[in-house]
Amino acid sequence: MITGAASLAAGIWTLHFIAMLGFRVAGSPVRYNVSLTLISLVVAFLVVGLGVLMVGYGTNRNRSLAFGGLATGVGVAAMHYTGMASVQINGSTHYRVELVVASLAIAVAAATAALWLAFNIRSFGGAIIAALVMGVAVSSMHYTGMAAVSADLAPDPLPVAGATAMEFLVPLSIGLGALLLAGFTVIAVSPVELGPRDDDDDDEPGAEQRENLFAPPTREVRAMRERAAARPPAPPTPLRRAEHARPLPTRTPARDEEQAKNDPPVVQSWLTRPDSRS
Repeated sequence: MITGAASLAAGIWTLHFIAMLGFRVAGSPVRYNVSLTLISLVVAFLVVGLGVLMVGYGTNRNRSLAFGGLATGVGVAAMHYTGMASVQINGSTHYRVELVVASLAIAVAAATAALWLAFNIRSFGGAIIAALVMGVAVSSMHYTGMAAVSADLAPDPLPVAGATAMEFLVPLSIGLGALLLAGFTVIAVSPVELGPRDDDDDDEPGAEQRENLFAPPTREVRAMRERAAARPPAPPTPLRRAEHARPLPTRTPARDEEQAKNDPPVVQSWLTRPDSRS
């Protein structure tokens, strides 16, 4: 799950940053503050991971989904506007509040829908749909947030500090390649159960729980646990005393002679071997 959350956060940030590289302001060069750009990446990892873990390990499914979608949506919006704060131009930028609120609402709603699809539809098609929903969510939020930006240029052109878009491409490509390699390595070395086990019983209460490890216990499982907790402990089994072995009979000359009479006679063969010369 941690690997999935990291992949999701990296994908969201990459989509956002590639779209940011296309941002242009007529009459001014565009530069990027490296520190704020990296902070936006850290924000994406933290809040997206928090949202996924809340949905995955929450006991109340609806509440966990609501809080997880809220955390993920707010995190995506925070990542976007932190990245926008890293943009340096020869002037200043302003935001329309109504479009900022709209972008936040889009991010929360779409993130909640994507998390619901990811954790409730156990199929390849469901995973594709969840990925498409998340991609549409990030894109819609990004361009809604970009529509809220307006720039006021300074009357006198001044040099703009920061890194250019091309200076980010090489480290971005290397970082994405390393992340993909690490993800494939984790997936390759992870143990995978290819089929059902022999001891699996679909009719057993709680069998459905094994299909979804993050679901709360069912009513049958809770009842079984309550009965097991209320059952008095079984008394200890008393140990059986070991039986004493019978004593060996005492040997006497008379007993030895009688034993010798009862034993079968020993027959010795005096025939010579075929290869014997005597």
